[in-house]
Amino acid sequence: MNDSTPARPVVLDVWCELQCPDCRTALDDVRALRERYGDRLEVRLRHFPLEKHKHSFAAAQAAEEAFEQGKGWPYVEAVLAKVEELSDKGESVLVDTARELGLDAEEFDTALIDGRHILIVDADQAEGKAIKVTGTPTYVIDGERLDGGKSQDGLRARIEEIADRLLAGDDA
Repeated sequence: MNDSTPARPVVLDVWCELQCPDCRTALDDVRALRERYGDRLEVRLRHFPLEKHKHSFAAAQAAEEAFEQGKGWPYVEAVLAKVEELSDKGESVLVDTARELGLDAEEFDTALIDGRHILIVDADQAEGKAIKVTGTPTYVIDGERLDGGKSQDGLRARIEEIADRLLAGDDA
């Protein structure tokens, strides 16, 4: 392929939960990967709410509403920036963050009540358990699971190594 853009982007699944301080730290790596690869890397948020974080399941549903309203990643980043506030103040932080980003906050409130995004969150969590995700953040690229729950050291370099190999295959 002569074009610099592959036929299909390399997919990086990021198993995350929005009340997790380690996921907030991982955003630096996600931003760097996006900057390096642009549209050649599709970064997909996958939900893995942990029981120890009381508001993580609601936050995952709220993130899905943000994606539906067209500002998914900005919302995810904004909520992760408020991990402590979410822990202290609860789900009102989710609606307030939507409002701050110019999203339809009333629709967020309704979505959290009617549970319209529960199936997406449940499906992600079930898939995560099936592939042995145990903590967040965890990355999956080209079928390889990279667990950042204990340490994120070296993970970005490993993701880049795999992405570079996959993208080099598109140039052949």
